[in-house]
Formats: sequence, structure tokens, C-alpha cells
Amino acid sequence: MPFPSPRLRLIAVDMDGTLLDGAGRIPEALWPLLDRLHERGILFAPASGRQLATLQRAFSDHASEMVFIAENGGYVVQGGAEVSSASMDPSFAVSLLGRLRELARRGADIGVVLCGKRSAYVERTDADFLAEARKYYAKLEIVDDLRAVDDQVLKVAIFDFADAEATAPAFDDLQSTHQVVVSGHHWIDIMNTGVNKGVALARLQESLGIARAETAVFGDYLNDLEMMDAADLSFAMANAHPDVLARARHTAPSNVESGVITTIGKLLDGPG
Repeated sequence: MPFPSPRLRLIAVDMDGTLLDGAGRIPEALWPLLDRLHERGILFAPASGRQLATLQRAFSDHASEMVFIAENGGYVVQGGAEVSSASMDPSFAVSLLGRLRELARRGADIGVVLCGKRSAYVERTDADFLAEARKYYAKLEIVDDLRAVDDQVLKVAIFDFADAEATAPAFDDLQSTHQVVVSGHHWIDIMNTGVNKGVALARLQESLGIARAETAVFGDYLNDLEMMDAADLSFAMANAHPDVLARARHTAPSNVESGVITTIGKLLDGPG
């Protein structure tokens, strides 16, 4: 589908299933593209359920030029300065952690990550779970009791070794006060109401004076839905969840075809 090529000032891009290749790596072709974007004054913003420290590590050579929308929009940082954040009520977090501990005791094969501003924290220590958690959390501390952690909690992430979409309805009773978001095939994120990538992006646009018409977004999964509404140029990857494909205005080639990079190139150079 052809798309217009407006004056771009901001590009927000999901990571897993969107920017990252089939092996979970940042394509090498992104680095010279980031240089081009910087030369043109276009901000590049990874928008992910991942931890801020993980995103900063992945883009260490370009971090000072970028905006990071971390923790599914719960923590936004530009140039080391906080743009916005949303901390969870400590009493709710303790109650939720107790509930998840009981769920695991009853046989659910889940691991819990308490996502704070300073670090992420886990109790479960088996190699399989830690391998999954360390993919997304560069700062990860093992503690005896998550309920005793002293940090501002941004979200509670649950890794389900079975199927996150099938398990998520078990938390439907929380939807009146909090969000339960399936952010991957195995991940469920529980956050404050009103926290998502779209809200975070809208706040960033407002703080920088950037319009929807000057913004492009790319995503593939359910935690990208609201972000599709925050930009006139919204792209679902060809491999995206059906709900994301229905929400976006345009489709980009899949992540294994470097769809983000080729589409941004067309936005910079024109579709011709």
C-alpha cells in the first residue's frame, strides 16, 4: 500500500517481532539509518515492554540521541532525563505478588518479575526462567521476597511457560482498577490504568511539540495497539497479531525481512 512521505520528527518502534530479526538481534542496517535520522533531526524511540536499562544497553552508541519508551510506556526517558513515569501503589503490588505466589503454588508454571525504576527483581531462580528474564532485564536482582523490595514499581511482569493469552483472563477481575496486557506469547504485564505505549507517546509528543502527522510507529503485538492510534503513519508488521493489523493504517514487511528499516528508508526517500 502506498503511503505519504510527510515531514517526520519522531519514529517509535517496538522491539520483539518488529525491529529485531528472527534471532532477536538488532539488524546491522539500523546503525547507519540512525545516523541518517539524527542528521535530519528525527528522533528514534524504541517502545518496548523491556526495561530502560536493557534498551539503553542495546543502543549504547546512540542512546544520547534517542528517546526510550520502556516498560510498555510506564517509563519514558530522553537524554537521561525522565519525561514521564507511572508507579504502582505499593499495597496493590504486595497483594498481587501474594496472589501470583499462590497461583504458582497451585501448579501454574509462571515466573514473576517485579519491575522497578532502579532494577527488576525476581524470586524464581531456575535457569530456564532466568534465561527468559535476562533477555529483557539488563538490571536483574534475585531476592528472597519480592514483597519486601524497596523501589518504585512500574509494573509486574509474568512469564507463562504455557500461553499468556490463555492465562490472562485469570486476571480479568483486576481490569476495573489496573491493566492486564498480553505483551508477548509468554508475557503478561500488569500496570496502572492508563499506562500504555500510546499514552506515553502522546505525552512525549506534547512535551516536544510534535504532531501525530509528524510521527510514525511500528508494532506487531497487543501491547502496541494504542500506539497505532498515536501517529498518522502507523505500521503493523506483516507478521503482526490480527488485532494490530486491523488497527494500523499501513502494513510493513515482517521483522525477518527488515521491514522497519526498509519502510523508514522509503519514508526518508519517498515511496518512488
